[in-house]
Amino acid sequence: MPADNLVHYPLTPITPKGEAKAAPDRKKVHFWIDGREVVAEEGISVLEAAHHVGIEIPSLCYLKNINEIGHCRVCLVEIEGARTLQAACVYPVTAGLKVHTHSPRVLRTRRTVVELLLSDHHRECTTCIRNLNCELQNLANNLGIRKILYKGETSLHPIADGNPFIVRDYNKCIKCRRCEAICSKVQEVNVYAAQNRGFDTVIAPAFMKDLSEVACITCGQCVLACPTSSLTEKEYIDEVWQALEDPDKYVIVQTAPSIQVTLGEMFGLPVGSVVTGKLVAALRQLGFDRVFATDFTADLTIVEEAHELLERLEGDNGPLPLLTSCSPAWVKYCEHFYPEFIPNLSTCKSPLEMFGVITKSYLAQKEKLDPDKIVIVAIMPCTAKKFEANRPEMSNGTRRDVDYVLTTRELARMIRQAGINFNKLYDEEYDKPLGLASGAGTIFGATGGVMEAAVRTAYAITHGEEMDIIDFEEFRGTSGIKEAWADLKGRKIKLAVAHGIGNARKILERMKAGEQFDYVEIMACPGGCVGGGGQPIFGNRDHKEISLDYRHNRADGLYRIDHSRRYRLSHENPVVQKIYAEFLGKPLSETAKKLLHTHYTPRGPLPGYKVNSTR
Repeated sequence: MPADNLVHYPLTPITPKGEAKAAPDRKKVHFWIDGREVVAEEGISVLEAAHHVGIEIPSLCYLKNINEIGHCRVCLVEIEGARTLQAACVYPVTAGLKVHTHSPRVLRTRRTVVELLLSDHHRECTTCIRNLNCELQNLANNLGIRKILYKGETSLHPIADGNPFIVRDYNKCIKCRRCEAICSKVQEVNVYAAQNRGFDTVIAPAFMKDLSEVACITCGQCVLACPTSSLTEKEYIDEVWQALEDPDKYVIVQTAPSIQVTLGEMFGLPVGSVVTGKLVAALRQLGFDRVFATDFTADLTIVEEAHELLERLEGDNGPLPLLTSCSPAWVKYCEHFYPEFIPNLSTCKSPLEMFGVITKSYLAQKEKLDPDKIVIVAIMPCTAKKFEANRPEMSNGTRRDVDYVLTTRELARMIRQAGINFNKLYDEEYDKPLGLASGAGTIFGATGGVMEAAVRTAYAITHGEEMDIIDFEEFRGTSGIKEAWADLKGRKIKLAVAHGIGNARKILERMKAGEQFDYVEIMACPGGCVGGGGQPIFGNRDHKEISLDYRHNRADGLYRIDHSRRYRLSHENPVVQKIYAEFLGKPLSETAKKLLHTHYTPRGPLPGYKVNSTR
């Protein structure tokens, strides 16, 4: 139901880089693919036209609208009248064209190209983290490659893992440049580029530095784009198993909102399937002592941030606009490239970190647990949360708020290691007290969700009356930038939502140019947390398209959870109210600021410090 107190700000919608732009009307042309007459728009690629009629042309470097460079040569096709084979991803359709996609010449050449790639590829497939989900492996299998005829020198690079978030194995890099394209064209961070020349070429940060030594924002979108295991998350599965096996440790797990609608994909369920009950059951079977929801501390974050927003609107507690700080990759981007806006960042810790500190303080006191023996494991949608958990600010000096962060993919591996049949699990409920959450806490996982949740609470606080309108649909959807006005007790405030760092930069540049906003939500990943760098990877994603469609389906799952919840306003969560009454006092109290708030530091073009990567 649209909110009566919100209207769209009357600006032309902005299409972010990486999203398909509406094409002008093109002339339709007739041509032939594999002897079959086809009608398509003139000028589109042969690869795309073939896909639309159900003919699959393999590729490795291609990402629709992002990386269309004809570099890998796997998509070569035969064009009648052309002397050489042509790359289908960059060859335009014209009237009368006759294309052969699987002729003997094409198949021989395609096999040779893949064999050459494999000849310089470290092929530890059975022990590889991407085994059975590797585009190169799948392509070699589809082509029937059973042996490598080409012998010769093999690259030997050290594995770059001097950080707690992303591992880079250059020995498995096929130079497709998809990581470079995502980083430069979608995120606009520009970490990757071709280094060295000829046989020694790799796609890497400048001077082959580790990602911790450059202005990487740790978002992990490069990991999602990588067709092999050249880029992977840094695993902490073994460390978590060790904690679970230690009788002296009390191991508590928290799950981010978006995991409820993405984990099922790892076990063959449709995109956006809600698997909350099975998720909880699986974690209990893995041996965790308590299973809680990060959605709960998302409610706590909203209460703190809504009051912070209202204070700033009244002229206290910092400048406007208030910028959300729940996305650690966005925060790191701000620290590197827009340090002048650090004072605008909300001082609230993210729900991940609030959960850790509340568990090791309030819950430990209440249940007489030794906080030094509590191990907090977080199941998160992104690699950036691994970085966040290692920030020096996220500890009390001797004890970290959160001990280990696992991605959605890592949790799925643990479930398989334990022999759990996920799809046959009976639904179970989160433990109390930190498992109770409102619907507002759940929609954090979708772009616009933080804004919607905060405005729900801010609206209720300022109006002081029963709130009839809950859904703020202006903040939903996959538009790169969304803008609206809200009425908070008679005061009009200007709001904006951006997802994907390329879109964040547009908003920040407009702010630098003098445009005024009051409250801005920024998520580093396209689609928000549902599109995070730790989410499921699909090597056969439809037509190699980094599309927002499947992320939209995941977000729909979160909104279904929201509508099913008893409480849909964060401040109405009775456990949140109890924590304030028994422990925190009130929002933005001295205790709340000490435990739930933090600060950030300008980094410049290179990190100001190197995070601890030894754990």
